[in-house]
Amino acid sequence: MADQQKIYPVTQDVEAAQPPTVPLMPRNSSKSDNGDLVEHFPPLQRTIPVMHSKPPKRRRCCCKCLCWTLSIVLLLIVIIGVVAGILYLVFLPKLPDYSVDRLQITQFNLSGDSSLSATFDVTITAKNPNKKIGIYYEGGSHISVWYTGTKLCEGSLPKFYQGHRNTTLLIVPLTGQTQDANGLFTSLQQQRQETGIIPLNLRVKQPVRIKLGRLKLMKVKFSVKCKLDVDSLSANNAISIRNSSCKFRFRL
Repeated sequence: MADQQKIYPVTQDVEAAQPPTVPLMPRNSSKSDNGDLVEHFPPLQRTIPVMHSKPPKRRRCCCKCLCWTLSIVLLLIVIIGVVAGILYLVFLPKLPDYSVDRLQITQFNLSGDSSLSATFDVTITAKNPNKKIGIYYEGGSHISVWYTGTKLCEGSLPKFYQGHRNTTLLIVPLTGQTQDANGLFTSLQQQRQETGIIPLNLRVKQPVRIKLGRLKLMKVKFSVKCKLDVDSLSANNAISIRNSSCKFRFRL
């Protein structure tokens, strides 16, 4: 009888048979030369707050002063506008009206030394159409008569007060003397012969005070410019005014 062969199981170390595995390492880590695990962390990022520089105190004070000044000026303009509007509605102001009604020449001749002497009497009508406004005509006025840029004579208006809805007739004497007037005298004669008229300019500068009710305002000036067409400048003759137009303007 054959000998029975016994087979004995051989136990094998499974862990020793398997190849060694590399241990897992976390992210952001590495090994040092000694084999120790070294972790790497991202660099810390600090958030630096933005510091806004404050404007200097002097600049802020200047801005405040400028704002206050502009506000006060604007307020004053509004107040003045409101007051002016109220005064306009209460008094309803109208501009005065002026006209040259008559021109009388008592002297207009050329002397031996080529000087031209002129003496005019100008009749002016001044109308105040306002119901509640009076006009004080102050001293220091000036009235003159011109021909093509040459002043022939001059004078002044009298001082007087013109009340509400008043019409005043003024006779103003004017005198003047022009040197080296041979060419001027010849030009006047040619102008009359060619056209039959002589164009003159009358200019008035007058300081006045306006009276609103019982309130007398500050002194202002106005100017009047009149264009006259006359038929002659002969002395002691009836002078006819063919055309007359006047423009009025206030000046401070």
